[in-house]
Amino acid sequence: MGPGLIVPPIYSPIPPAIHPRHAQIDVQTAAWAETFRIGSEELRGRLVRQDIGTFSARILPEGREEVVSLLADFVLWLFGVDDGHCEEGELGHRPGELAGLLHRLLRVAQNPEAPMLQDDPLAAGLRDLRLRVSRYGTSGQTARWVDALREYFFSVVWEASHRRAGTVPDLNDYTLMRLYDGATSVVLPLLEMGHGYELQPHERDRTAVRAAAEMASFIITWDNDIFSYHKEKAGSGYYLNVLRVLEEHDGLTPEQAMTTAIAQRDRVMCLYLRLTEYLSDQGSPQLRQYLASLAHFIRGSQDWGISSVRYTTPDDPANMPSMFTSVPTDRSTEPLDIPSVAWWWSLLPARTPRPQQRILR
Repeated sequence: MGPGLIVPPIYSPIPPAIHPRHAQIDVQTAAWAETFRIGSEELRGRLVRQDIGTFSARILPEGREEVVSLLADFVLWLFGVDDGHCEEGELGHRPGELAGLLHRLLRVAQNPEAPMLQDDPLAAGLRDLRLRVSRYGTSGQTARWVDALREYFFSVVWEASHRRAGTVPDLNDYTLMRLYDGATSVVLPLLEMGHGYELQPHERDRTAVRAAAEMASFIITWDNDIFSYHKEKAGSGYYLNVLRVLEEHDGLTPEQAMTTAIAQRDRVMCLYLRLTEYLSDQGSPQLRQYLASLAHFIRGSQDWGISSVRYTTPDDPANMPSMFTSVPTDRSTEPLDIPSVAWWWSLLPARTPRPQQRILR
């Protein structure tokens, strides 16, 4: 197809970092995928070449190695579900049947001892993941991980309904769906586990902290849509990302859609930086660590996105940037015209007060 749409350097003010054991974690994750036979042999062969262990090592560059390895195995498992069942499998066009399978998998995550899907490799892999989550996390973190898995499953069924109908949701619905179907929220409990602490509910469930995590999810998934557009558009099946949404509903060209999506994520990134700086100034050491991990998650996703063969597609090279930029394309402090997330901009006044003026609740 040729080089396709050019992806310009993306605004990234967050410095890169990586766990020193990233190469070993990559090898261990490939072995885990083989042990549990995640996906078809062809899909598994693709996944183990995509540097997923390195991706995890970028998310938790100073985390406990056993949790970095758990995160890598979990991300590969998620791709086994998403690529194997949702994107490329028949169930991705049958939302009712997909919901049934995912609910059975959810039962395995809730109760790994339940005699369900006993010959299913994804269920076997999930049992292993759930037992390790319980080993390295608290009971509360395990429960939140299962709850987030339910959110992810629910959103991919929603996406499957569009895939079956061949429809493209509007920007507001797509934004809401994308906060969950990118599986970013399922990673959040592992950010805490990786550093051996549990964020207390009065901080974790605070509206502004929840919004910071949602902003991170928005940035990560918009970046993923930008980096994966070439791969997805070159495929033969249905695909859905923000560029297609903007093309379909706003009548934009691919180049205009790229420019618009980048401006949207830049505006959210500018807000995210202001909000997390404010929260860090007034938060506990655990909250500061959590916010630092969110930043690593964002930058790690970016570094992986422009370097992994999953998106660079060497057989049909994507026109990816080799670096990032320190200048946003949109610095506006006005809310995006997306009702499901416009409330984020109400969490900070136009002029952020000094840290000792605690106005957030």
